[in-house]
Amino acid sequence: MVTVPASALARYRRFSLYNSPYAAHDHGCAIDLYPETNCGLSPVAGDVIDTRTVRAPSRPYAVDEDHLILIDTGDHVARILHVEPAVAPGDRVAIGDSLGEMVRSGFFAPWVDNHVHLGFRDPDANPYRAAGSLPVDVAVDVCPLDWDGTGRVRDVGETYVVLDGPDHPEPGSWAGVACAPGVVLDGGCPHYDGGGALPGADGPVSIAGSRVGVADGRDVTWDDISLVANGRRIEGLSLFIARDADFGAKLVCPTHGLAVGDQVAVTVQRA
Repeated sequence: MVTVPASALARYRRFSLYNSPYAAHDHGCAIDLYPETNCGLSPVAGDVIDTRTVRAPSRPYAVDEDHLILIDTGDHVARILHVEPAVAPGDRVAIGDSLGEMVRSGFFAPWVDNHVHLGFRDPDANPYRAAGSLPVDVAVDVCPLDWDGTGRVRDVGETYVVLDGPDHPEPGSWAGVACAPGVVLDGGCPHYDGGGALPGADGPVSIAGSRVGVADGRDVTWDDISLVANGRRIEGLSLFIARDADFGAKLVCPTHGLAVGDQVAVTVQRA
């Protein structure tokens, strides 16, 4: 397991280990980092080994190419995605240096914000393969936020809405939606295969007082459930760890029909 230090995480406003449909994030083996701007800040220090450009799925809202940056950290090879390289092999980078501008590629779902994807490989492992990274941990405490499933719509996108709750009690510190005593939930519930419980748990986990799955350490298996907002089924909740004041629950709902100021109640519906 590779631990991302608090000093590196402090460069970003949000992170997630499990909020992805891709195998690279299975068992928390990668972390997505969300900067304040579209500048792709390096989460590691080391020497750039290589950069590659790859074709991405064609999406009307995205560019057709994505990029891989490989950095030798001394202990591991860091794999960084979704940044158009402004660095080249042989360059030395420090934590917080700009690697280039982030790109919105066809690997993104339409409700996903631009971010820096980070994974780690052993030095003797193939760094170009999509799967095979080491589990990632974070060297920060995370505050669980109680949430009753309600809130008013604060922001609206074509495929999502963000509510004004739960409130972040101490912006600048890390927090996430509580799912068990002392534990926060991470991932796409239930629209991605499984999620995460940080720092870990064993047994049922809940959202807004209703069970949504079972944790086995950090990994969560979703129950056979749907989420409903104001009586209408939605894709799910996009769950993450954040330190910015505008926390809020993010509802993935491509045909939501909601407007800023609408009151929303999210409930769990069992199959």
